[in-house]
Amino acid sequence: MGSVDTLSLGLPAPPSEIIRARYQARLPSALDDLTGPAHGTVLLPLHVAWSGQTAFDLDQPKPCMHMYRIMLAEGQRDDVAAYLNRDLLIRQWPVLCKLISPTVRNVWESAFPELSPESSSVT
Repeated sequence: MGSVDTLSLGLPAPPSEIIRARYQARLPSALDDLTGPAHGTVLLPLHVAWSGQTAFDLDQPKPCMHMYRIMLAEGQRDDVAAYLNRDLLIRQWPVLCKLISPTVRNVWESAFPELSPESSSVT
């Protein structure tokens, strides 16, 4: 039996599809749109870092990784573009992708093949 399109039946989309679509809507058009800082201290707005720490030293590996985890999980499209840095994201991705949800990882790797494990192992 084939799969049934729940929208054509007037049924709500499964929660996993809603979450996936939410993260897809936050993606930049291209990784080059990620023009955030690569060094120094960054202060995230409260609508992104609402549960605790808001200042992150990008020159320190752990705070930088923590900020990127928060931004990928909570940031909207404009936040992602303003606070994430393309080169820093690519450099951190081999570890970062293991610290974020599978949904977020899949959405980013599907949109940007240069982040997938296959392309990061070829340098």
